[in-house]
Amino acid sequence: MTATLPVSVESEIFYPSADGQPVAETYDHLYALLTTLEVLKQYLANRQATVLGNQFLYYAQGFPKLRVAPDVMVIFDVAPGGRDNYKVWEEGQVPTVIFEMTSFGTKGQDEIFKKTLYEQLGVNEYWLFDPKSEWVEQQLRGYRLRGEIYEPIQDGRSEPLQLRLVVEGRLIGFYREDTGEKLLIPDELVEALRQEILARQQAEELVEQERQRAEQERQRAEQERQRAEQAELQIEQLKARLRSLNLDPDTIE
Repeated sequence: MTATLPVSVESEIFYPSADGQPVAETYDHLYALLTTLEVLKQYLANRQATVLGNQFLYYAQGFPKLRVAPDVMVIFDVAPGGRDNYKVWEEGQVPTVIFEMTSFGTKGQDEIFKKTLYEQLGVNEYWLFDPKSEWVEQQLRGYRLRGEIYEPIQDGRSEPLQLRLVVEGRLIGFYREDTGEKLLIPDELVEALRQEILARQQAEELVEQERQRAEQERQRAEQERQRAEQAELQIEQLKARLRSLNLDPDTIE
């Protein structure tokens, strides 16, 4: 018979949000983690989903020591926004996709313990990314749940995310399946914004140059009109003088 914890007892159980351990082993691992986190957050910004990074995933109510901290996890059908930690029984959903930034030092835990745990929890996809190429062939390895068993992903795509994954140096590149468009990383977003601002400034400068040229043409046309009016006035004055001298003004035509 399974024991059920009384509500009063459960409410006193403390589920920590930190353990004092570093977020990642190296800068490359941290950069890959943070970049993946931010790219997927932007991609799913308008969806009923959340993307969490290096936060405790509690999967057994009443047992706070039964926890794991995935580097990046995507959970669908939950309220958007961050959490200090994630409790499966409160949210009602297990993560759909998990990414671990692996190294030779974490190989056993990532490839055996976590893979088995995520498989048992029903995590649809599990990706291992090795930014330093320490043990994962071609740096990226994925598993997809088929029934209750993980099978290696052969097509380089994430079915739940509808994204194609490509190794790009020490980062994962994400490409939309519907448009082929790349999801820009923060550095690329900054550069794209800079290029957009530069292009807008150049366009505004061209518009201003065209306005100035048009104004110069208008001023030239106005000067020509004024000169023509002055010439007509001088002719009329000369004709009037000739008439005053009883001379034929038509002789000046």
